[in-house]
Amino acid sequence: MNNTTTGLKLTYLSMCLTCISMAQANAQEQPQAPDNANSAIEKVTVIGARQAYQGDFSPLETPQSELRIDSNILRDAGAIDLSQALDLSTSVARQNNFGGLWNSFALRGFVGDENLPSNYLVNGFNAGRGFGGSRDLSGIESVEVLKGPRAALFGRGEPGGTVNLVTKRPTFDTAGELRLSAGSFDTYRMDLDYTTPVSDSVAIRLVGFYEDAESFRDTIETTRQGFSPSLAWQIDDDNQFVYELEYSHQKVPFDRGVLAIDGELGRVPESRFLGEPGDGPMEADVLGHQLEYQHDFNQDWSALVGFNYRDTSLEGFATETGFGGLDGENIGRFRRYRDYDATYQVFRAEITGDIQLAGLEHRVIIGVDSDKFENDQVFLRIRNRQSNQEINVFNPVYGAYPLPTPLDNTDRVETQESMGLFVQDQISLTDKLDIRIGARFDDYEQELNNRRSGNIAQQSESRVSPQFGIVYEATESTSVYAAYGENFRPLSGSDANGNGFEPNQSTSIEAGVKFSLNDGALFGTVAIFNVEQDNILVVDDPEAFTSAAIGEAESKGFEIDLNGEITDGLSVWASYSYVDAETKNAFFDANFGFTVEAGSSLLNIPEQQLSLQLVKQTELSGKAFEIGGGLLHVGERNGFFGTDFTLPSYTTVRAFANYEISEAIELRAEVDNLFDETYYTNSFADVWIQPGTPRNVRVSATFNF
Repeated sequence: MNNTTTGLKLTYLSMCLTCISMAQANAQEQPQAPDNANSAIEKVTVIGARQAYQGDFSPLETPQSELRIDSNILRDAGAIDLSQALDLSTSVARQNNFGGLWNSFALRGFVGDENLPSNYLVNGFNAGRGFGGSRDLSGIESVEVLKGPRAALFGRGEPGGTVNLVTKRPTFDTAGELRLSAGSFDTYRMDLDYTTPVSDSVAIRLVGFYEDAESFRDTIETTRQGFSPSLAWQIDDDNQFVYELEYSHQKVPFDRGVLAIDGELGRVPESRFLGEPGDGPMEADVLGHQLEYQHDFNQDWSALVGFNYRDTSLEGFATETGFGGLDGENIGRFRRYRDYDATYQVFRAEITGDIQLAGLEHRVIIGVDSDKFENDQVFLRIRNRQSNQEINVFNPVYGAYPLPTPLDNTDRVETQESMGLFVQDQISLTDKLDIRIGARFDDYEQELNNRRSGNIAQQSESRVSPQFGIVYEATESTSVYAAYGENFRPLSGSDANGNGFEPNQSTSIEAGVKFSLNDGALFGTVAIFNVEQDNILVVDDPEAFTSAAIGEAESKGFEIDLNGEITDGLSVWASYSYVDAETKNAFFDANFGFTVEAGSSLLNIPEQQLSLQLVKQTELSGKAFEIGGGLLHVGERNGFFGTDFTLPSYTTVRAFANYEISEAIELRAEVDNLFDETYYTNSFADVWIQPGTPRNVRVSATFNF
């Protein structure tokens, strides 16, 4: 993708200049309204494309828990990437982020494949699988946390729920925004968002960002850039077409974090980097395309057809601490080279609508989709015992020896192909009582081509994933619901014999209450849940890089979400969860050479989390002024699976103020980790622990045009 990357960098810069010049031209050509004009000009605003798989249901009549984090909440929280956004939902817990190179999270206690990023959707398309780096929120309008099993519609996915990103799409109002920011650790960033019609029926949107940053971590410097142009064509009143491109390029050094010494954190400072700066950064690239066509047959029925193609890559060297423990002041390391490429293509088509049968209203979703995921991995490694790579953790000397050349370890390509048929019917039995029935049939094939050994293994599966739900509207502002669903997720990799695995299988039940207060300005959900999962991958042979699907686990708990306006100008965002997630069977973990007992807590899953944010909107000197703050509390977590090593609980506090100098200029100041808390966000073992960022400040100016 190197040639593509170079070309798109030039395209990105040229499009930025183009949109600014177009904005200036539009401003000059905009006709002035006469002084005696009494009527406003009618405008068509946001393109009215609907979300795939979701139908048309209000929150109170949806028999599952859902949380929508819109762009205003994201900005108030200072969220720039997906991990920061998901901190707002305490049903989500951070997981091992692969040295800062991807997003990894658990929803309701369960994470996906630890050797792949957590899957998420973009406008209903699978997009998280692959190796494009951590997801930036530039170009994202909202983040949806769709809890509970969703396989009956979305297909193969994570057992605890689904994360869906909704992108910014063109509007027929001309508007632009340029934001420049600077922050602690020499962090500089530019964001650009511009939308305009180019004719009566066609509109475009150009969104891009560039970030250059150092870090509180020694020697770590990163650059990230992305560009997300889109085009919407309103063919006529009943037909529309939307195209979106996604491009990003990131240079991020691989960083496993710090280590604990004799189980004690803090003896190595949070800034200490234990890799080798001479490895240089890993490079992650994304080039993706999405196309959607929507046709409305009438007011009750519509069709949606879409196609997605996404190409990602990750390449570079990394020197990482091993698991052998300290030898006095030194720890052994190994050096790895990764060359990962993945392509993902998805086609989908669905029809949704309302129909009256036997005197009952049926809201129906019927569809078909197919996808193909190709995962190509070349992985080289050399261990400390093969070449001395030790480092003194108290007084590191970088570049003390020539960097060794890694040796062959893994060379394989895995292809997963599937086709699914799905149907969902929500039936209104009375004005207050609905039931939801749905099912999905998946036909799935997997091929593992081990190019190193010459072995090719194939397998196929057919699965039916049902769902059932019931929701009762107790009052105009309160409903109660219950839901049951089954879920399956294909597993990547191979066992010791080179064969693939039976899919991961889960079942989930939940029940809850949804309510609105303050004349609908404040909305909340209280839910209890239980999720059981089997065929969880565990390491079988770390030398051969193979696994075994033998794990079983259970997660249960409850959640409270509340968000909206308390009084005029004062809004709240609150999310609390209690999650009890543990193994249900004992198994031998060859990665570390010990048995994980039944009842062991799952990795990085706190029992309790709380996210709280308050924002006050007022005026200062006659200008709009916004001030707010929030806190995130994360409870104690298992930090090394199968051991008693834990990550301590922590609470971080943030504050911000935003002042609108004029209609065109806003100034903003933010402080994260206000009280400079030392904390650790996640770990994989006691030698791979990610420290949190110390107190940091960011100021920004936004220019609206």
